[in-house]
Amino acid sequence: MNKFFLYARKSTDEPDRQILSIEAQITELKEFAVREHLDIVDTFIESQTAKEPGRPIFNNMLSLIEKGVASGILAWHPDRLARNSIDGGKIIYLCDLGMIKELKFPTFWFDSTPQGKFMLNIAFGQSKYYVDNLSENVKRGLRQKVRRGEQSGQAPTGYLNDKVNKKMVPDPERFRLVRKMFEVYATGNYSLKATKNLLVEKGLTSKNGKVLGISNTQMILQNPFYYGMFLFNKELYQGKHEPAISKKLFDKCQEIFARNAHPMKRGINKHVFRGLLKCAECGCSITSEVKKGHTYYRCTKKREPCTQPYVREESLASQINDTIQKVSLPEEWKEFMLSELESDRMNTFQSDSLYIQNLKNQIKGVEETLDRLLDAHLDNTITSEEYTTKKQKLLNQKIDFSEKLSDFERKGNRWLELSKQFIISSNQGVSIASGENLEVKRDFLKKIGSNPLLASRALSLDFKNPWGILAETGVAPASATPVSSEKRDFSFLLRELESDQHSRLQRPLYYHYTIPQYT
Repeated sequence: MNKFFLYARKSTDEPDRQILSIEAQITELKEFAVREHLDIVDTFIESQTAKEPGRPIFNNMLSLIEKGVASGILAWHPDRLARNSIDGGKIIYLCDLGMIKELKFPTFWFDSTPQGKFMLNIAFGQSKYYVDNLSENVKRGLRQKVRRGEQSGQAPTGYLNDKVNKKMVPDPERFRLVRKMFEVYATGNYSLKATKNLLVEKGLTSKNGKVLGISNTQMILQNPFYYGMFLFNKELYQGKHEPAISKKLFDKCQEIFARNAHPMKRGINKHVFRGLLKCAECGCSITSEVKKGHTYYRCTKKREPCTQPYVREESLASQINDTIQKVSLPEEWKEFMLSELESDRMNTFQSDSLYIQNLKNQIKGVEETLDRLLDAHLDNTITSEEYTTKKQKLLNQKIDFSEKLSDFERKGNRWLELSKQFIISSNQGVSIASGENLEVKRDFLKKIGSNPLLASRALSLDFKNPWGILAETGVAPASATPVSSEKRDFSFLLRELESDQHSRLQRPLYYHYTIPQYT
């Protein structure tokens, strides 16, 4: 009697849901062995795909057959043994050599004859064809999803898989926190670890409830999915999902990554503020030098004799902190101001809609007038010269209306967005002023002011708008918790800031034109 090896396999990514589990295969095969009086000497169980050669347990079984330990294999179906030409060919070759005398399958008949080997070869070929065809079908389906702007697979942190509509939607618990992660890291004041720790404190976890690691944080911050794109075969595609952040914010985070990828060695940059300031007395640049372990800043005195003394870096940094604090808003002020902006957005929505509709009506009116003008020309009511002159005037008027409409739809309430960005930036000044990163302090000082001067060891500069508005009011260093009177004062400040954003964008007023009528 031939001795048999029982072989059961099911890959973890098995596409055919109808294939029996390993436990069920073993049960069925043992019952089959009892009915057929087969002698099973060993059982081999493998959880690995057979699409490619190299299964260790399968290869070990064949090597034992070559040594004569057994001469038969019992399996549920030929596709359990092989789904590739190499493994299938090896089994047939061992049958040719007589090392495999019998192959038994409850669902397939085989005997070691030319006809039996031919049928077995067909069975292996069908198994390979099934896998190859399935792969092509899957790839075709993925390509179609890409054309629809849909990313396949598990939704990233901050999104959920909508199984009903087959798309990815924002996760109500994590979407806001993921956006906050980008905003925090884009400030440049936090490392990856610090960013991760801050968001974990705010409650951000993975979808399975685990704490995010540094590598998870980095993957999120470098994933273009969050600004509306996604990668497929290393190419970017436009997605239809709701973006969590803007492209500008994503690019800012990538700049921070690039800067942190090549950190300067400790102690190599001891002149952070060199080239930042000018001497108020002679106009020369302020240089720096290190003496006795301290960095000092002084005038270069290249143009003429100058009486200005040096200033230590610690003192200069302290003055920069004081300057930044003049335009830094506490968290409570930021939240109050943003809520006021949202109220303004709702209040201006109706007037903006009326303005847009008015421009569309004007464009439509010009088009109707052009039609009547053409009819008048065809009826010889007006001369060709009159027609050409009036037509050109109307066309220029239509272009003017169209450009105003396009400009307003493009900018719209951008002044509100600029005001929002300004408020957030001014709130970041709180952490920048209290932090230790001198490079960030220098960059923020450049952002809020111009023409920084040093006179008698004292720093001065001209605040840029709208930072100057904030500095002049003196409300930035106000109490952390706004009271009613402070809110009234702050509302006035908000109106000033909004007015500045209006003027900088040159937001259009409502125009009413009289269109000549031609009958």
